Amino acid sequence: MANNQTEIASSTDSANIQFSNSSTPTVSMHGKNDLEKALDPSGKDEVQPSEKSIAAGPAPATLVIGPPPDGGGQAWLAVLGAFCGLFVSFGWINCIGVFQAYYERHQLSEFSTSTVTWITSLETFTMFFCGPFFGTMFDSYGPRWILLLGTILHVFGLMMASLSTEYYQFILAQGICSPIGASAIFNASVNSVSTWFAKRRAFALGVTASGSSLGGVIFPIMVTQLIPKVGFPWAMRICAFLILFMLGITNLTLKSRLPHRPKPFDFLGFLRPLAELKFGLTLAGAFLFFWGMFLPFTFVITQAERYGMSSNLAGYLIPILNAASIFGRTLPGYLADKVGRYNMMVITTFFSAILVLALWLPSRGNAPAIVFSALYGFGSGAFVSLAPALIAQISDLRQVGVRNGTFFAVISFAALTGTPIGGALVPDVLHSDYTRLQIFAGVVMIAGSVLFVFARGAVGGYKLNKV
Repeated sequence: MANNQTEIASSTDSANIQFSNSSTPTVSMHGKNDLEKALDPSGKDEVQPSEKSIAAGPAPATLVIGPPPDGGGQAWLAVLGAFCGLFVSFGWINCIGVFQAYYERHQLSEFSTSTVTWITSLETFTMFFCGPFFGTMFDSYGPRWILLLGTILHVFGLMMASLSTEYYQFILAQGICSPIGASAIFNASVNSVSTWFAKRRAFALGVTASGSSLGGVIFPIMVTQLIPKVGFPWAMRICAFLILFMLGITNLTLKSRLPHRPKPFDFLGFLRPLAELKFGLTLAGAFLFFWGMFLPFTFVITQAERYGMSSNLAGYLIPILNAASIFGRTLPGYLADKVGRYNMMVITTFFSAILVLALWLPSRGNAPAIVFSALYGFGSGAFVSLAPALIAQISDLRQVGVRNGTFFAVISFAALTGTPIGGALVPDVLHSDYTRLQIFAGVVMIAGSVLFVFARGAVGGYKLNKV
């Protein structure tokens, strides 16, 4: 039979499925030890079945997964589908600054800044907090049904947001329903790509994550240009139709390389990674960095307007930030596979934190705001692509969905509280001083960067080598 067909061997006692580099399943008679080696969390996955395991005779049914192909048509189709998935999920979340500014001037003008920020912070929180649930579904069933559910909820939530006029309606539609769907899409996309790549995983996830940057460029411009022409309701509906089209591509192309079998729900499975030093330090660093990372996304527009930038020009700061983030999510990912993923995370997180304190904090004119947006987009963009690569590097691929779920669920609390804290530090976005908000963002990001240094030490020591 051709190499791209499945070879089936008769066996009523046991059957182990092994994936070759062509990603085609074949049935073999290998022992359990080979499974544990083949899923080496280092990502090398280069162990061949031993003669001893074959000679041992029938063993309990075990799925033996060979090394990821690190390329090929199906692998890059999965990246394409995941790219579109992040375009409409995280890419939509990346334009929260536009809605923060718009709602404060129109539908929710009677509410305080801190109150309005709960809509956008809840949006980010919900998308990440649902990670454990969708991670478990992914490990058991693969991405197909998760994507279908996510498509329905995300589009329906935005359609309902287009009809909203009250605060609670925006909370339900844009803060809960839509991001639950975005969470399903985001987790299915990231987890699926991780199954196809090992040595080039950071680069593949970087290309995937660049979809969210492109979405963060297009959606803010669409919203700001469409609202004056067709009104807020139809602007939201047009965005929802674009999202539906992109998700059609995702549903057709995104697949997982792994075979998936239903597993019983194990709540403790989400807690076990927290006991691991490598995972705990990585998570703590990500939490602190994420606590401050979204504040520039939310307040860069209003801060620039506070110091004299026109509303028309300020509306392009988020697209500038996200356009630079396209390069920030691909180039560091490419380099990370060569110099070490933890090494690159340390460099880019320190770079982003320094930008907040050294450039955004003293900025008082148009030029500094534009330069900061471009550089910060590049620096912070690396975090989104590198974080899943770090978790995959220190995890068993069979548990990548659950462990990514735990990771994103914990840092979701940083997203939930960070923006309201920033809003409380700036009571009036058009008249208050932004110094306290900027110091808070920069300090917690510096603290997160330091913890990434310790996480790197726990994973590979403190010598200047590839980690």
